[in-house]
Amino acid sequence: MKRFFRLLSLEKKDIGYIYIYALMGGLVYLSLPLGIQAIIGLIMSGQVSTSVVVLVGFVLLGILINGGLQIMQIIMIEYLQRRLITKAAFEFSFRIPRIKLESIFKEYAPELMNRFFDILTIQKGLSKLLLDFSSASLQVLFGVLLLAFYHPFFIFFGLFLLIVLIIIIWITGPKGLETSLKQSKYKYQVAHWLEELARTVNTFKLAGFTNLPMEKTDQVMNNYLTARKSHFRVLLFQYFNMVGFKILVTGGLLILGSMLVIGREINIGQFVAAEIIIILIINAVEKMIMSLDVIYGVLTAVEKLGSVTDLPIEAEKGLYIHQFSDAHSGFHIKTNKLNYKYPETKDYILKDVSLEMKGGERICISGYNGAGKSTLMYVLCGLYESYEGEISFNNVSMRDINVNSLRWHIGDNLSQEDIFEGTLMENITLGRENISFEDVLWATESVSLGTFIRNLKDGYSHNLIAGGKGIPGSVIRKIVVARGIVQKPKLLIIDDNHLAIDRVEKKRIIELLYGKSLEWTVVNVSNDPYIMQQSDRIIILKAGSVLEEGHFDTISTRPYFKELILS
Repeated sequence: MKRFFRLLSLEKKDIGYIYIYALMGGLVYLSLPLGIQAIIGLIMSGQVSTSVVVLVGFVLLGILINGGLQIMQIIMIEYLQRRLITKAAFEFSFRIPRIKLESIFKEYAPELMNRFFDILTIQKGLSKLLLDFSSASLQVLFGVLLLAFYHPFFIFFGLFLLIVLIIIIWITGPKGLETSLKQSKYKYQVAHWLEELARTVNTFKLAGFTNLPMEKTDQVMNNYLTARKSHFRVLLFQYFNMVGFKILVTGGLLILGSMLVIGREINIGQFVAAEIIIILIINAVEKMIMSLDVIYGVLTAVEKLGSVTDLPIEAEKGLYIHQFSDAHSGFHIKTNKLNYKYPETKDYILKDVSLEMKGGERICISGYNGAGKSTLMYVLCGLYESYEGEISFNNVSMRDINVNSLRWHIGDNLSQEDIFEGTLMENITLGRENISFEDVLWATESVSLGTFIRNLKDGYSHNLIAGGKGIPGSVIRKIVVARGIVQKPKLLIIDDNHLAIDRVEKKRIIELLYGKSLEWTVVNVSNDPYIMQQSDRIIILKAGSVLEEGHFDTISTRPYFKELILS
């Protein structure tokens, strides 16, 4: 409920107008029974005159005004719905690039983004909530108050009915919300499994005969249907209560009204007007009870949106690189007793890693599988924040540096890099400012992409499909490298495992990236002897620790050297 009210508080001005229209509409709508009472009184007294025509005119005018107020509410809600989905889209767009990766370590991020569609549930439900539920609530309240003017007995009866209605909602409400949340959870599991089937469609095609897709679907659907049944039982109980409530209201007020007419405490006109009010109250209560499912849906949707908007994001603070580093020289990097373990795991991936990379050096990080090479690169890029120990860039602690400023000056081709749906130009520049077309041209020519781009019909405006579908894998890897070098970073991180291109081309690219005319610091994760030879120093990692560092001439004589090459 807190999330829901927090969401509404951002739109309190417009919601205030909607409730003012609802309040005015409720008051005007009650002119119907009062007008009918007056008309019946005139007819029974035999005074059929222009007064009746005037009263009929007032009743019709009241209906017209009420309709106009409802249209105003609908217009306000339409504006509100547009703003809600726009705000949600921009909030997701703002948060997604800033989400702390460690907070979604055990989540599949694309599946989490399905929660965005819950804003559509909020859109639809909010209109019903603000229009139907609010107007129905006001009709019940005003109806009971109006009945009280006919006779004091109606006051007690009205209070009793309100208490009964509140008790019904109070008892069944929490259970309804709980079952709605569980139902939503399993609904997303079904959607996630179907997305997984689509993502790995070739895997299941190549498997031949397999029942796993149907078996898994049956499993997740059973969970969903069980939760759905539990939720429906709560709704059914509420609907039964609604029927009982209608019987109680109708019977009670008919009996009470009849007794008052017989006792001449109210007249026939008042009795008819009271019955019209009773019908309005019953319809309003029915509308409220039938709206509870929508309310559960809205509250569940708000909670599901919170599963994304509650994810911690990176802080926008710290020093900018230009405040302590000159424009061109590469980073001087130091780590001291660096330790890191992944969230919710016991074992450290990096253990007491102490090393130094001087500005402009070409460093090769080699090691056994599972030694922590990739993890070390992710930590240096600022992707994983919860490390222990010290990391410094140009003698400034990494914790004191603005993480986006740091990443601006780091280029890479790590496995986290991918092709997204957009133009080739967008995939290279990522919308970063101060990257000129000359920079893009230099980067693409440097990685031998020029011929490929010139053969494209739209050149740099060619639209790429997500994941790079439809273009060769070697081209995808070159685009990622071009993206990493286009802004001539201070630190270039190359993962040789993701540079699987033709050997001759690879050598040419490495020679260019290692050229002394470029002042950046290069860290290359590789067990390739050629890259080791080209590097100024080699750092060997084993089981998360630095085993040895030195020049190729020294490392190549070690007994483990052949093992590294073979690994």
